[in-house]
Amino acid sequence: MLRVDLNCDMGESFGAYKMGNDSAILDYVTSANIACGFHAGDPSTMKKTVNLALEKGVGIGAHPGFDDVVGFGRRNIAISPEEAYDLVVYQIGALYGFVKASGAKMQHVKPHGALYNMAARDPLLSEAIAKAVWDVDPELVLFGLSGGELVKAGEKRGLKTASEVFSDRTYQVTGELTSRKEANALIEDDSQAVSQVVRMIKEKQVQAVTGKDISIQADTVCIHGDGAHALSFAEKINETLRAEGVELLSIGVER
Repeated sequence: MLRVDLNCDMGESFGAYKMGNDSAILDYVTSANIACGFHAGDPSTMKKTVNLALEKGVGIGAHPGFDDVVGFGRRNIAISPEEAYDLVVYQIGALYGFVKASGAKMQHVKPHGALYNMAARDPLLSEAIAKAVWDVDPELVLFGLSGGELVKAGEKRGLKTASEVFSDRTYQVTGELTSRKEANALIEDDSQAVSQVVRMIKEKQVQAVTGKDISIQADTVCIHGDGAHALSFAEKINETLRAEGVELLSIGVER
C-alpha cells in the first residue's frame, strides 16, 4: 500500500492577528509545521497549536523562518551559514520547550518560506540547517523540497529526511516551485490540487508550467494553512487519497 504524510503550515496567528483555521484543518492532516515566532506565531499561539495537534494525534514539527513578520518570512534575506544555523537552533528550541512541557516529542523540522526555497538551491545553507537539526536532536526528520539540496544535506548528515511536494503550488521544469511573484504560482482550484497530488504520489510525476512532466518523490504533501482554500484542499485531498487506497500516516510513525 502507498503511504504518505499530509502536512500543513500552522500556528501562524500572533497577538490580535488571526490566520488560518488550524483546529479544523488538523482533522485532515497527519503532521503540523508550527511557526516558531519569527515569521509568525507567538508563545501563546505555539502552546495552543501544540496542544491542538496532540489532541488530534497529529505529528508536531518546528517551522523556523526568517525574522521577518512584515514579509511573512517570504522575502529573501542574505544570511551566512553560521547565522542560519543559529536561527534554526533558536527556533527549534522555542517550540521544543512547549512540546516537552506538554509531555510529547517533536517529530520533524521544516524551514519556512524564503529560507526553505533558498536552502533548496544552496548546498552550504542546507548543510547549516541540517547540522542545526542534527545538533538539537538527530532523531528529528528534516523536510525539504523533493530533489532539492536540503534533502541531500540531511541525508549526508545522517538525518531521516522527507521529500516534500506541494498541493497548492505550481512547478518549474527545474523542480523548483514557481515564484509567488508570478501570476500562475498558486493553485486555487480544488480538483487541480487533488489531481496534482494523486499523480505525484501514484506516478511520481508532476506537470511543470511549461507542460513538461518532471519526476518527483512524495513522502509528505504540503497544504499552506494561510491559503484561501486550505481547509477545502485538506478535506478533499484526504478523502481522495483514502479512496485511492493511499495510507495517510505521519512521517514519524513506523509501519
